[in-house]
Amino acid sequence: MRLLNAMLEKFVQTGAIRIIDADNKRYEYEGAAGPEVTLRFTDKNLARRLALNPELRAGEAYVDGTMIIEEGSIRDFLMIFALNRTNLRSQPLQKTIRRIYKRLRRFHQRNSIIRAQENVAHHYDLSNDLYRLFLDDDLHYSCAYFSSPEDSLETAQQNKIRHIASKLALKPGQKVLDIGSGWGGMAMYLAEHAQVEVLGVTLSKEQQSLATERAKQRGLQDKVRFELMDYRDVTGPFDRIVSIGMFEHVGMAYHREYFTKIDSLLADDGVALVHSIGRKGGPGLTNPWIRKYIFPGGHTPALSETCTAVEQAGLWITDMEILRLHYADTLVEWEKRLQENRTKIAGLLDERFCRMWEFYLIISEFSFRYGKHMVFQLQLTKNVDATPVTRDYMAQAEALLTKQEA
Repeated sequence: MRLLNAMLEKFVQTGAIRIIDADNKRYEYEGAAGPEVTLRFTDKNLARRLALNPELRAGEAYVDGTMIIEEGSIRDFLMIFALNRTNLRSQPLQKTIRRIYKRLRRFHQRNSIIRAQENVAHHYDLSNDLYRLFLDDDLHYSCAYFSSPEDSLETAQQNKIRHIASKLALKPGQKVLDIGSGWGGMAMYLAEHAQVEVLGVTLSKEQQSLATERAKQRGLQDKVRFELMDYRDVTGPFDRIVSIGMFEHVGMAYHREYFTKIDSLLADDGVALVHSIGRKGGPGLTNPWIRKYIFPGGHTPALSETCTAVEQAGLWITDMEILRLHYADTLVEWEKRLQENRTKIAGLLDERFCRMWEFYLIISEFSFRYGKHMVFQLQLTKNVDATPVTRDYMAQAEALLTKQEA
């Protein structure tokens, strides 16, 4: 415990952590008033592993059951980490570990077409039944848009796709590409309400199959089709391109390639809208536990590196919007539904999986609520005059879409 003890004494400045180690010895670390939690270690080697790499090993220990929450909850524990994380990352050993990770970033994000397919399957091909148990009815797996605190998850997700559609300046009969089309909600909305033809591409077999089935059920099979395809293999041109929650999977080494491909696929008067998780500040690191267990190959881009890649591709950024706490509120709703359906999810997979995704959803929420994460929406064009010179058309389109939905 010596290494861990030295680390925790500096780490816990808000809240309290009490530890009962594998030899039944107790340790207490208390700061200012805040969440309190008591942990029991069942593995004698856990303290050393936590001291050397807490951001990876804490999640592993909770999921594997070698760190048991005896008092308080996993949310309390992760809240303490969120409130004190700068105290951890400023310590010399942790600084060294992060420097090493930074040097290995490109290795962790080698997203060739084959590797990208494997990474997508790791997360998105688990089970469509799983996602039905915690997402909204239309299966949107990205940041919702809460116009009001009273909005349900379903309402907020509908707000999001309407908000995005309004930025595309759509006209009936246009051809639209949806990069990373998920279970098809965005593509079907555009076909139904904007009278356009949509090609959705995804690397998830489960998503492509269900999206195709859903389009057929809605009678949209002549307007929307979903292909199992890497975006790099798509041929254009398209009048409009939309990409929601996919850019985070590209990897930092492929940013320029991604935007160059968008440029090549867009018609001369085309418009693209990219919705992605981003980070405040400069380029950073993907949490090692998230990278290993949840999103292999993923990278949350800073605006600085994103805008640089857009500039290198020769595209105009004609509009930008930053969504701050919307994703934190979205993740609260997902975690709530996961807990409500925990028995069913454990039956589909197992209780270990439930602990893993509980941990994932809570730390993700806190990264938006207390950390540096946000969501950005970039509107991109090839030509400076491809969209109106004021934003009034967006509000007008959003109002019209709202009427059409009603």
